[in-house]
Amino acid sequence: MLEITSLEKMAYDWVKSDTPERIKDECHCATRDVFQARLDGMVSFLSANGKILEGDAYMLAAIAGEIGNNSFDHNLGSWPDVSGIFFGYDLSGAQITIILADRGQGVLKTLKRVKPELKNDEEALFTAFHEKISGRAPEPRGNGLKFVREAIEGSKRHLVFISGSAKIELNEKINISHTEAIHGCLAVINNI
Repeated sequence: MLEITSLEKMAYDWVKSDTPERIKDECHCATRDVFQARLDGMVSFLSANGKILEGDAYMLAAIAGEIGNNSFDHNLGSWPDVSGIFFGYDLSGAQITIILADRGQGVLKTLKRVKPELKNDEEALFTAFHEKISGRAPEPRGNGLKFVREAIEGSKRHLVFISGSAKIELNEKINISHTEAIHGCLAVINNI
């Protein structure tokens, strides 16, 4: 398995680049079914390894699944350049790091369809993680990133999520800040 620092760098370089290079097949999920199979494989690996409790493995998979599925749901037929997502994970001792990334439209563009008054990426991230809202309205959806926030808060988990030029960090508290812009979204999930 790749070192986590190289996984994070690979994902970051991919979403940062104006001309993305092809990512390794082991990290690229071109379709939702490939992503789901690899996510299921991660749960099996973590559960069999014994360093992470089975319940924690399933919760981490639910968090990663929500983020990865959002990439497919909100970019279907609208991928700006490379379709699919980057998905990788690394287990070091009892700590797992999960990295997801896409080169999609980003949270702001997706949510502006249903909430045009959003001014910037920071407002879009705050809204996505706090309100029941979906860029796929009028479908009755929109609990996904709220679920992710609730699953992170009060647990021994940490999430960094970047979309456009905004970054949200979640653990015991929430911090939203401006960052260097990327194409799409990047998420790094840790259990600590």
